[in-house]
Amino acid sequence: MEEQEIINIWKSQEAKIEQSLELNKKLLGEILNQKAQSALQSLAMFKTRGIIAAVIYLIILGFALSAAFINYSSAANYFIVSIGAIFLINIKALYDYIKHLIWIKNIDYDGSVTEIQSKLVKLKLSIFAHSRIIVLQLPFWSTFYLSGKWFPQTTGWGYIIFQTAFTALFTYVAFWLYKNQSIENADKKWFKVLIAGSGGKSLVKAMELYKELEGYKEG
Repeated sequence: MEEQEIINIWKSQEAKIEQSLELNKKLLGEILNQKAQSALQSLAMFKTRGIIAAVIYLIILGFALSAAFINYSSAANYFIVSIGAIFLINIKALYDYIKHLIWIKNIDYDGSVTEIQSKLVKLKLSIFAHSRIIVLQLPFWSTFYLSGKWFPQTTGWGYIIFQTAFTALFTYVAFWLYKNQSIENADKKWFKVLIAGSGGKSLVKAMELYKELEGYKEG
């Protein structure tokens, strides 16, 4: 066999190998993209269920507040202030869930990976901010059951001290969580648990897949 024939055969085989590698690269990219889309679709479903639950929850709180105002007495002041604060915080939560769902639906999966990643980072930061606001309702769950008829005027010092300490504890936990939910603590287990409650787990999975896809394309 002549040298030129050997070179031609080698070039032909090299071209086939390159075509095969390019096809495998394309297929892997599509698989990663589909997995990321699936994770974001799960997040969209999570947000949809959250919107439905939040609407029902707000309706219940709204009825409770309406009843307290209609049958108003000074005894209901603790209840009105506490449930009113919880209601407002959950209004913000509902707004965030709707906003996040719209953002997810507006992602162009045929666009550049960099652009998608930018939108996911924006969504992640918004979920962080959402989680920080939600914890601010904690102190009000320690006071809504109090009544102006019997607290504090007809209770003993023991209960007053207990209630004060109980509310102070809830307030401290809310403040601590609000302060420490930051990018710096994003890898800590307790933070991941909190964010998972806002759909962060699916989002992180999608971000990791797109990061892998970007690295593979660059490689």
